[in-house]
Amino acid sequence: MSTTKIALVTGGSRGLGKDMALNIARKGLDVIITYRSQEKEAGEVVKQIEQTGRKAAALYLDMSDFSSLDSFVNETGKALQSKWGVSTLDYLVNNAGMGATVPFEKVTEALFNDFLNVHYKGIYFLTQKMLPHFNKDGGIINISTGTTRFTNPGYSVYASMKGAVEVFTKYLAKELGAKGIRANVVAPGPVETDFNSGAIQGNPEMKNRLSSLSPLGRVGRADDIGSVVAFLCTEDAKWINGQRIEVSGGING
Repeated sequence: MSTTKIALVTGGSRGLGKDMALNIARKGLDVIITYRSQEKEAGEVVKQIEQTGRKAAALYLDMSDFSSLDSFVNETGKALQSKWGVSTLDYLVNNAGMGATVPFEKVTEALFNDFLNVHYKGIYFLTQKMLPHFNKDGGIINISTGTTRFTNPGYSVYASMKGAVEVFTKYLAKELGAKGIRANVVAPGPVETDFNSGAIQGNPEMKNRLSSLSPLGRVGRADDIGSVVAFLCTEDAKWINGQRIEVSGGING
């Protein structure tokens, strides 16, 4: 029987999720990551985690397909048994997401529903369905966005769903506290990754504009975020609960 703590990081094959998974492994935890389209990249992340001396696994998950959640939870249970000889884990990091910059007037119902499934409904019910697989004294970390505090044109759907997740997290903290399960939000500011088709990474003008808004004079990097998420997956964060932690370099402060 394994006594090692285990974290599940959705969307861990690239970008912020990859860095979260690697940082969590460096804290001495084993990690399960999920991928949707990048199976090969997910396999590489598993190898990198294993190079730190930790165990890892990668599972397929499409958050836009709400009907697939039950089978994913079942596959997670199988992976826990086959790789670790246990039926429970300790941390869930709801990171998987999709991006699009769309003016309010051009948002379609189809786009709205995709964002709803991926960024709110899917997170709500995946968390619920994973609860039987949670150990006491674990934690849930929901990834939000700085744009729930400050506005960025074209983000009305994305930020609205993230705002819902932030309220949801407060209720998780209240209702799951009796089980010893903490729930917190990490809200990144602008980060230079390939998310949203590399909106910042591939746009020097936008990158410079956003950098100028930060007291630290730059946009975020993946390793600015992953280390904070990893901290919340440790005993050092045992008294942090129901909080929104913005990791944005002080932008729009």
